[in-house]
Amino acid sequence: MSSKTSRCVFLGYSDIHKGYLCYDPSADRIRISCHVVFFENVTYYESLSSSSNPPLFSSTRLPVFEDDGEQDEEPPPETPPETPLGSPDSPGSSSSSSSDYSVASPDVTSSSSAESSPPPAAVRRSTRANFGKPPARLGEFYAHSVTPITILTRYSQAKNDPRWQAAMGEEFYALDQNHTWSIVDRPPPPTPMVGCRWLYMVKYHPDGSLERFRARLVAQGFTQEYGIDFEETFAPVAKMPTVRTLLAVAAVRNWPLFQFDIKNAFLHGDLKEVVYMEIPPGHPDSSPGKVCLLHRSLYGLKQAPRAWFEKFQQTILGFGFHQSRNDPSLFTRTNPRGRVVLLIYVDDMIVTGDDLDGISKLKADLHAHFHLKELGHLSYFLGIEVHRSDRGILFSQHKYINDLLDDHRFAYCLPVRTPIELNLKLGKESGTPLVDGRIYRSIVGSLIYLVATRPDIAYAVQVVSQFMAAPRTDHLAAVHRILRYLQGTRDVGLFLPSTGDFHLRAYSDSEYAGCIDTRRSTTGWCIQFGSAFISWRCKKQDKVSKSSTEAEYRAMSDCGSEMEWLSRLLGDLGVAIPTPMVLHVDNTSAIQIAVNPVLHNRTKHIEVHVHYIRDLVGAGTIRMRYIPTEE
Repeated sequence: MSSKTSRCVFLGYSDIHKGYLCYDPSADRIRISCHVVFFENVTYYESLSSSSNPPLFSSTRLPVFEDDGEQDEEPPPETPPETPLGSPDSPGSSSSSSSDYSVASPDVTSSSSAESSPPPAAVRRSTRANFGKPPARLGEFYAHSVTPITILTRYSQAKNDPRWQAAMGEEFYALDQNHTWSIVDRPPPPTPMVGCRWLYMVKYHPDGSLERFRARLVAQGFTQEYGIDFEETFAPVAKMPTVRTLLAVAAVRNWPLFQFDIKNAFLHGDLKEVVYMEIPPGHPDSSPGKVCLLHRSLYGLKQAPRAWFEKFQQTILGFGFHQSRNDPSLFTRTNPRGRVVLLIYVDDMIVTGDDLDGISKLKADLHAHFHLKELGHLSYFLGIEVHRSDRGILFSQHKYINDLLDDHRFAYCLPVRTPIELNLKLGKESGTPLVDGRIYRSIVGSLIYLVATRPDIAYAVQVVSQFMAAPRTDHLAAVHRILRYLQGTRDVGLFLPSTGDFHLRAYSDSEYAGCIDTRRSTTGWCIQFGSAFISWRCKKQDKVSKSSTEAEYRAMSDCGSEMEWLSRLLGDLGVAIPTPMVLHVDNTSAIQIAVNPVLHNRTKHIEVHVHYIRDLVGAGTIRMRYIPTEE
């Protein structure tokens, strides 16, 4: 045996370190080590009996104490436990332990070997009357299942459950109140017919407590045919930079933030096309030969989002609001009393402004046209938690991160300090292919949404999102590192302070030829409104740059476009941005190209749209400022 190895007895697993808990009789210590090889078929006692050394432990019988009942008539058998043995073949198997603990010396009272022990007696089962009942000392304890409620997938599973019956009854009532369909005779073939099904979900509060059971009837829109029962389908939703910008303005101007929800929003949209649907399961009128002729949009129809937004747009414009040209989901109304701002994402709305009477009137008008649910002050929007104080607004996804870590078993992993290794280069051929890439795509998709409040992981997520089509083991390891980083920073969020100026400042940068597959560069920039970060991006450029200057120049142009858009968006919110806006860059050559309209061999191939930054600089909209890379 090597002098660096120790023969140990396996005791279990350490609670404070990543390693095995082993007892070393020779040193009379408990060691923790991850470098251990187990002998599954050899016990510690057998290894001692085969040698000339006497056994270290006696087979002393221990008394058995029973609670609230008589003792068994026969004692337990005298059989030593099957204990794995530390490997004598792995150098440093226990010497590199992270912790040592002193224990009492074992009592050496027997010299008989394990082979001479009598065979174990048969275990006798107790026949006392209270068998299977907990002892009296556990009477005050209470246990319940922490397993989430099972989500059903079929109507046959839910039809006998009163909770889901009530949820389906509520949905049928809403459909009837909105005059969603009429029961008509089945049209002759080949008239297209859309199927339907029930979706069941459980709604939870931000703290994880149960809110309600939700049953939703959805149409099987995948059977629709373009030009026959649907045409246009696009509907705008609020952009995340718009959400952050609105909250930043509300924080600085101390505007109250309210949240509304339109119940069964899609059912308010009017259909322009003729759509027939099968009668849903559980409907009281399920006569043969009958179908539903839809009058309102239904969840699942391809044109449902567009129909709902058109209905809402017509209604809100009738209230005297103006639709923003910079974000179609933003509506404002200005009068001498002040301003009211409404931002909508499908059926979730944020309402703010300094005209409190106008906000109250808006509530009443919405109640008159839709089934409006008032959710009070903004606290939870699109899975994002909003916490407000006198200092500002904290925009975070704490619950979202917890759920992500729990779903993928990283809730108790060892955290790391950075989301990605320094100078890590991943390519399409890095590692071996994954057998199933669905888990990889699921995690990366969740991380992409998490970037909405976490600019610190934007670059790392950009790297791993390039390999969604064919992920490999090295790519998965990079994803796992991001999860480990989130484990240690799950409470981190985006803070929007209540103090600050009304200037836009930006910082732009680019690395050069970082992609080992395409040799394209990566753009990175962020924009501040006062002291609040409201927009950022990390994206691989669409063309190969011939120099680091060109890569920086492309990043500057992309950032300049975003700055101009944000200045116009802030104008819709009543915020006049002073010009010129400052763009910080760490490449003097790129600054010279933007400031001086020169044309030479190094820039003549650059596309026209990239030179857009020159127009912004020439018009005085943006001023370039050099900043050292270290800053």
